[in-house]
Amino acid sequence: MNQFIQQLINGLSIGSIYALVALGYTMVYGIIKLINFAHGDILMVGAFAGYITSSVFGLSLFPSIIIAMAFCLLLGVVIERVAYRPLRKAPRITLLITAIGVSFLLEYVMMYFFKADARSYKPDFFITGRIVLGEISIPKDQLFIMACTLVMMIILTLIIRRTKMGRAMRAVSSDRDAALLMGVSVDKTISFTFMLGSALAGAAGVMYGAIFKISPLMGMQPGIKAFVAAIFGGIGSVPGAMLGGLLLGIIETFAAVSSSTMSAYKDAIAFLILVIILLVRPNGLLGKNNAEKV
Repeated sequence: MNQFIQQLINGLSIGSIYALVALGYTMVYGIIKLINFAHGDILMVGAFAGYITSSVFGLSLFPSIIIAMAFCLLLGVVIERVAYRPLRKAPRITLLITAIGVSFLLEYVMMYFFKADARSYKPDFFITGRIVLGEISIPKDQLFIMACTLVMMIILTLIIRRTKMGRAMRAVSSDRDAALLMGVSVDKTISFTFMLGSALAGAAGVMYGAIFKISPLMGMQPGIKAFVAAIFGGIGSVPGAMLGGLLLGIIETFAAVSSSTMSAYKDAIAFLILVIILLVRPNGLLGKNNAEKV
């Protein structure tokens, strides 16, 4: 039981990061029906922003997270206005190709400035130490990741449910044309959605980079896994993205510790889950079966 609880906490901590990134995927898809494949690379940019603020300017964890969120927030707005807004009425395949192009652009711009070498945060940057509860030893950094993710999810839920812009997001997601007729600024709403998703990805990047090494090509793996988490929970559903990310992290962690063979293939589990979900429940765990408008 102690081992089970220990691995459950490990899964929840990495799943919390997947959930933060999955929220960006699902919010953007819910608003403009776009799978933003550049979202994982925004996480990468956030990781480097945290690395620069901590190693060059000597800032601590919390200021680094805030600055990374602010920088990725601005980056998300620029990407939406420059790359996606001019193509909003274009076929979806055009937007999809553009998203892949933006992903490669971010990767190789960062590679130009930082090269391809992997880097690590300072050892004392993140929270160290462990909390011992009986025979269970919990790293403080994992507790911080879960607590930080929980706070951000609560704030996001309050924004969506209680604010004017949140109501506009729900209106545009439900029916963009009707929202426009009711006086909702669709452009501002879409930009705000990119801002929220990119800020969450920036925070996730700092937390991901504090655990793993960072490089300009690091965004693909967590980005794809977060995309799978969004589909797992139900693409377009904010609670679904949260649930999908946490469940994916738990499943991946338990598969990795079940045997040495499964550990070698733990990254493939995300894609296996994707195939199973698409075959058994294409709308995800909490997704709605909405008919596609023609």
